[in-house]
Order: sequence, then structure tokens, then C-alpha cells
Amino acid sequence: MRHRQRRRRSPGGPAQVTAKLTIPFVGEISGTWEPADSERSAAWELYLELVTRVSVEELDPDEGFLREALSSLYTFFTTTREILRRYGPDVAPPLAPGHVSFGVLAVTVLNRVLRPLLASWHPRLTAYESQRPPGRDPVAHERQWEHAEELRAEIRAVRQTLVSLARTLQEVAGVSDLIDLPAPRSPRSPRSPGSGHPPPAGQRGPDGSGA
Repeated sequence: MRHRQRRRRSPGGPAQVTAKLTIPFVGEISGTWEPADSERSAAWELYLELVTRVSVEELDPDEGFLREALSSLYTFFTTTREILRRYGPDVAPPLAPGHVSFGVLAVTVLNRVLRPLLASWHPRLTAYESQRPPGRDPVAHERQWEHAEELRAEIRAVRQTLVSLARTLQEVAGVSDLIDLPAPRSPRSPRSPGSGHPPPAGQRGPDGSGA
């Protein structure tokens, strides 16, 4: 069986990256990834899915909705399978030991990270939701669940893996960071020097101009 050799570097991404993912409660997967053009395209699609979902956002104790988080992870599971089907065998070729591919990383995340979480917690949360009294706020009801914090902890662990995956996909796709975007500046925030506003009193030069 022939193993894939390093291919011509295509514009927009490195010829080789080191991928490393921590699998919650299991261990770690790592290896060298020499992406083909089809893998770069698949990486961009999956990266876009990750950065536009709550799956890579922090779920603070007093914020967020567990049902929304699980639903987002479930649809991400489905979307990932669709990307794998669309690009086919080109994203999962035979590899030499110590190497990984888009297919290896994507299927590992599906089967070792998302499937255990969803299989365990989706039915348990559904059962608890079915006990919500009529007229009671769903969020308030969810936050009183005795297992809510346990589920949040597992979602946080899964999120770390997904963020690591997103960083690797970003590097392979050769695109900018769309996870840690700069926060918008408040319209009332102080203007920087040179913005057109005169400097405060005491900061003018001897001739009356700005220092």
C-alpha cells in the first residue's frame, strides 16, 4: 500500500503542520499533517462551521443554555459527516505512521469526543426537560437541574478539543483567526491622539499646539 508523499504546496496554507488534539477522559492524538488541496478546502468549511457555533464559545455558569449547546454540537456532528461525504476518499488517504489527515481528525472528534457526550447527555437532558411545569421558564428550569454543572464541565472539556481542532484547521486553510476576534470599541471610548480632538488641558506645547 502506497503512503502519500508530500505534495506541492498550494497557495494559502503550509505544506505541513503538526496536529495535536486532547480527547477528554481518553488521551491525545497527534501527528504530522501534509494537506492536499481538497483537505484545505474541507478544513476551511469545517473551520467556518466551528467558529460560527456556540461550540467554541465559553459557556459561563450564569449564561448560555445547555440545550442550545447540545443542539449545536449535534448539528455540527451532522455537518462534519456531510463534509466528509462531499470530499470523499481524498481527505482520508492511507498514511504512514505518525501522520494524520482531515479524515482522521474529523472522525476522531466525531466518534471519540462528540458521540460519547451526545449519547450520554442528550437523553438525560430531554428526560429532565419533559418534567418542566407548564408556564415555567425553560432556562430557569434547566439551571435548577442537579446535573447542570456536570454537563457544563463536560461541554467545557469538549470545547477545548474543538478549539484545538479549529486552530489546526485555521493553519491548514491559511486563513485569519476568526475565534478570538477583537471586541468592538465603544462609541464613547476615549479617542487616541491624532483623532482630531484637541488634547486635554496641560498637554499643549509652549506655542499652544498639541504636544
